[in-house]
Amino acid sequence: MARDSQAALVALNRFGFGARGGASGDLINAASDPRGFVKAELGRPNGVLLEAPGLQSTPQLGQAVFAYQDQVKQAREAAKAAAPAEALPAQAPADPKPDTKLRRNLSLNSAATEIAGQMAEAKPADNAAKPDTMQPNPAAPPAAKPAPQPLNVIQKTFRAEALARLQRATLVECGFTERLVVFWSNHLCISASKGELARMWAGAFEREAIRPHVLGRFADMLKAVEQHPAMLFFLDNQQSLGPDSRAGQNRKRGLNENLAREIMELHTLGVGGGYTQEDVTSLARIITGWTFAGRQGQLGTPGSFVFNTNAHQPGPQLLLGKTYEATGLAQGEAALADIARHPSTANFIATKFARHFVADDPPPALVARLRDVFVRTDGDLKALATALVDSDEAWKAPLTKMRSPYDFLIASGRLLARVPEDPGLYLNSLNLLGQPLWSPAGPNGFPDTSAAWAAPEGMKLRLDIAAQMGARLGNNIDPLDLLEFAAADAASIETRRTIERAESRQQALALLLMSPEMQRR
Repeated sequence: MARDSQAALVALNRFGFGARGGASGDLINAASDPRGFVKAELGRPNGVLLEAPGLQSTPQLGQAVFAYQDQVKQAREAAKAAAPAEALPAQAPADPKPDTKLRRNLSLNSAATEIAGQMAEAKPADNAAKPDTMQPNPAAPPAAKPAPQPLNVIQKTFRAEALARLQRATLVECGFTERLVVFWSNHLCISASKGELARMWAGAFEREAIRPHVLGRFADMLKAVEQHPAMLFFLDNQQSLGPDSRAGQNRKRGLNENLAREIMELHTLGVGGGYTQEDVTSLARIITGWTFAGRQGQLGTPGSFVFNTNAHQPGPQLLLGKTYEATGLAQGEAALADIARHPSTANFIATKFARHFVADDPPPALVARLRDVFVRTDGDLKALATALVDSDEAWKAPLTKMRSPYDFLIASGRLLARVPEDPGLYLNSLNLLGQPLWSPAGPNGFPDTSAAWAAPEGMKLRLDIAAQMGARLGNNIDPLDLLEFAAADAASIETRRTIERAESRQQALALLLMSPEMQRR
């Protein structure tokens, strides 16, 4: 049974979010056929889609944002008009410490209280990170607690989208397809901290552009991502005008290369993938006119993707040695399709895929095999995932990768059999641990190496969170029973002894949550 338990632990931790507690029997089911247990989810493509009451489409959400912004503007104008003129000073004195500019950062000592749900959703952090480590939010002097305010439509939408994602990850049997969603959503990421539209669209972007293609073709996912209003807004392509286009000549404004550069550097070819600055400029010209309809709806339904002919650079373009004729929208779609099939794209994707699931320095033979599958199947992502599960390297490599904060929180909730009811508990935790949901610091997404999440500050916060969970739930839980659910006889002797020697059940639960069996995958 020991060998089966070890394989089951790999199946659940490496490919999924860990075993669920209660009567799920996940570890036993995985032990009977570890590879089949993981691959079973790949046979249910509709299970990747996420539908929940109240979740709306991107155009619907865009129109809601525009309406909300109009209401806020009208309210401000009405308040200004109603203010008595004599009550207004000639010049308002400067406030040396305006409350509106104070960032609410939490100290380490208050982290546990935050996780317990005593506070409302925190403001998204700047997410500034050192090159090799992700840092939690720094401590700041305490500020006066503001009076509770009703959530606006943007906050409500973000929380609803977050809750749907969290519940799905907590409830699924293995979680392999949800892990695939997390991987691709981070690889082709936007950031909700960009602005109100990005925050409103973050969940819909993942539901519409990522999930339908996780078990489909990479080229289809790439097209859906680059044409999604959230990505166009995030990388400013709605501001990009062909210099020789009608709009470009009238407005004296030209190209914005943000989207074109990130498509090549981060989404497909990768650094050193064989493209030049001239290629970036060419692709930027090719995708001019890719935008979304604004609040006036002049080009289409507000919040929907549209191709604006007047903003598109006319004429053929040379990209990566191939000339793309002036076919409007089809010019850009043809270019994306070719980039998706480029050998550099296959190598870049295979390397990141193996790094995410297996090791920071993935076995070269595994990378080569995944690359060959990607090329041979024309970017079939289900075939890529299947090849990963079928590889011996993925099962033999030790469980040494540090779980990201998201993985850790989901794994803990699953083991404790706690279905999320309040997304704020998780959102606050992710903010504190340096991985705010759908809000990486830049277009390269969150890092995917152990060193990024193993910084002392981050581990201290994880310990605080684990301690708070132990304090809240430890009285009613036997940690040794949970260890059986999580790892059974694959658990190390050290972990078992540490839990047995704990001074209380609360402490034992915290130690279990901080054990290698829960922190590594």
